[in-house]
Amino acid sequence: MTATPFERPPEETKRLARWAGAVYLSLGVATVFGFFHAPLVHDDLNATARAITGPELRFRIGVVTDVLSTALAVPLGLLLYQLFKPVHKTHAALMALLLLVAIPMSFVVALNYVAAQMLLNGAHEVSAFTGAQRDALGLFFLRLHTHGVLAVEIFWGLWLFPFGLLVIRSRFLPRVLGILLIIAGVAYVAHSVTSLLLAGQRIVLYERVTMLARAGEFPIMLWLLIKGADARRESSGAA
Repeated sequence: MTATPFERPPEETKRLARWAGAVYLSLGVATVFGFFHAPLVHDDLNATARAITGPELRFRIGVVTDVLSTALAVPLGLLLYQLFKPVHKTHAALMALLLLVAIPMSFVVALNYVAAQMLLNGAHEVSAFTGAQRDALGLFFLRLHTHGVLAVEIFWGLWLFPFGLLVIRSRFLPRVLGILLIIAGVAYVAHSVTSLLLAGQRIVLYERVTMLARAGEFPIMLWLLIKGADARRESSGAA
């Protein structure tokens, strides 16, 4: 396929890239912050139960940041679609779709976490249940939350494949950033599938390796925000 020039001014491409980088980095920071305040997945449900029945403010901060990171996926998907549409419209649409489809699933997963906290803390709304029933139901919702996170994680990985390909083909961003995104996508999908096959059991060494691979998203966050994009060069492909 022959190369075709971009139809928009280079300044607009750089502006879109920096806005996308700002939103992407905000999403990443919110995700990390939320994880340390309200861990999404824990190998010991009882330990997680003790954590979420601790300081109320810490738990609520974790939930808010979790919801915020999910909500930020909407503008991120739209901005990245606009940024990469001249490179390959179909791949850009697939990237945005795979990112956005995980949003309603993530909100449902977050509600399971809130339900578990209410039950384990003995909220007034669940006072009709006995203590043993509340504890059992709380751990049940925690397990649902764990499996929900592992299920939605596959979409956190799948959207990185077209994203990485777009970065590689764009030529206005370093190709190595696209390669890192694809590696991160493989890590997300592998972790999701493996953990679900193991019924939510966790392998610590395996998770440490995949966590390093998933860190491949952060370089492009910083690059987009700081360097933007140079669209003066032609794309290597077209829609």
